[in-house]
Amino acid sequence: MDNIILQVENLNIEFHDHDVPERVVNHLNMELRQGEILGIVGESGSGKSMTAMAIAGLLTRHDMEMAGKILFEGKELLHADRGTLRRIQGNDISIVFQEPMTSLNPVKRIGWQVEEGLRLHRPEMGKEERYQRVLKALEDVELDNPALVYRKYPHELSGGMRQRVMIASAMICEPKLLIADEPTTALDVTIQLQIVKLLQRLNQEKKMAILFISHDLSLVKRLCHRIIVMHNGNMVESGVTEEIFYHSKEDYTKELINAIPKLEKIG
Repeated sequence: MDNIILQVENLNIEFHDHDVPERVVNHLNMELRQGEILGIVGESGSGKSMTAMAIAGLLTRHDMEMAGKILFEGKELLHADRGTLRRIQGNDISIVFQEPMTSLNPVKRIGWQVEEGLRLHRPEMGKEERYQRVLKALEDVELDNPALVYRKYPHELSGGMRQRVMIASAMICEPKLLIADEPTTALDVTIQLQIVKLLQRLNQEKKMAILFISHDLSLVKRLCHRIIVMHNGNMVESGVTEEIFYHSKEDYTKELINAIPKLEKIG
């Protein structure tokens, strides 16, 4: 857990699509170690998803300015060229989004879509080897009958199954960092807990780091080793999960924790 694989130094993200520039992330500093699960929490508009997208190299708007450094295994990503980012995206760093129906192609079968990362990053693999790797990935995310799921289309699966497919797709190249951006928001409570337990298991088995973005503190408490609390683009507080929940220093953090329903606090 001592190996730092991700460092964010003085990250600023600013939009210029209005008369007055809007700073959505302000002087953010953070680090993530190999095998660690770090949660970033905050209300909508706090800057947590913008931070995740910047780390994943997915912020490409022309009306935006970014400054600072994002270092992944010592490589600077914030101002890296497209070729460098393409080699890392989906390979060393993968991302799972909130709503799989907008991420999955409705006219392509599940197997073809999960295989996409292998076609891009493992061109030396043959067709049968790719097929077997995809079946294993679907099995790893606890989908029954992977061979059947492989042939299905997204609309033939439930929301929870689609989210598992997205995790399988993100895991197919065995990334060192998985970014999960509100991956349970569209799911019911029972399925949310299943996805959290799945991420825990994959973290333990694969020893990969996870950056878990959420507004749901009860899920973050179950999953994350450390937490960063964001508000209006600023990091309000950070620390070990138990510290944040039971010895938080900032009023904003205390308000977030007090807003969790009592039954969820017990869990």
